[in-house]
Amino acid sequence: MSEDDNNMEEYPTEIHDYLAAFEKSLGSVDEMLKTMMSVSRSELLQKLDPLEQAKLDLVSVYTLNSMFWVYLATQGINPKDHPVKQELERIRTYMNKVKEITDKKKASKLDKGAASRFVKNALWEPNAENEHTSKTPTKGKKRQ
Repeated sequence: MSEDDNNMEEYPTEIHDYLAAFEKSLGSVDEMLKTMMSVSRSELLQKLDPLEQAKLDLVSVYTLNSMFWVYLATQGINPKDHPVKQELERIRTYMNKVKEITDKKKASKLDKGAASRFVKNALWEPNAENEHTSKTPTKGKKRQ
């Protein structure tokens, strides 16, 4: 018997696909961490504006706490009863605040000058100048 056969006997075969996907995900996380660790944090932060720095910090701390959540679950500890749950909720609150700020930056801005010119030109004003240049001719009268 090979070592793989011994490992197969230790868990039900129904969860083999789930474990394979989990192993693949762990590999992806490991590669991402290696990539992030290859660049110094100060060097990375210098390239980002303050909002992007906040996003990076929030994603990093959220990821770390999520990994701790998974660790607790693998140790048989219910993470819902652990303070890590409140920490994740706190981080999520800050992530929502950053998202609101980002959305406000993306929102279109009103050009008050252009809007007032548009409205002014769209309205008809009855005065001596405009009487002979009216856009809609009066019925029954011919233009001279």
